[in-house]
Amino acid sequence: MIQFDPEAVRRNAKESTTEDLLDRVTAYRSGMEPDAIPIIEAELARRGLDWADIKRHEAENCAGVLRRPEGFAYRCSFCRRPAVIRRWGWHWLGGLVPILPRIMSYCARHADMPPVAHKVIEAED
Repeated sequence: MIQFDPEAVRRNAKESTTEDLLDRVTAYRSGMEPDAIPIIEAELARRGLDWADIKRHEAENCAGVLRRPEGFAYRCSFCRRPAVIRRWGWHWLGGLVPILPRIMSYCARHADMPPVAHKVIEAED
């Protein structure tokens, strides 16, 4: 088991975008280390956001999010955002040859991507 490192979480939170931090304490909250949540909330407070801002982000951005059986959101196959749709796509070999059909997860920004753009997968499932 990996040991929780609060200093590493603080460094990561300071380097992360506000949108990413808001996604973590809303859509991904139930899959996070419980001790990390207050650190992220403190970083958001340092940036001038309060609980009302977190709840507003959740209402505006997490209503249609698809959740895993464990309760936290699926991650988009193309970025770090929570997924709002899952559908069949292709796993590409070297970005050149489609070799394996698979379920892909899409955030609101990537949901309308054409199939040919499904070559790059940055996030893990």
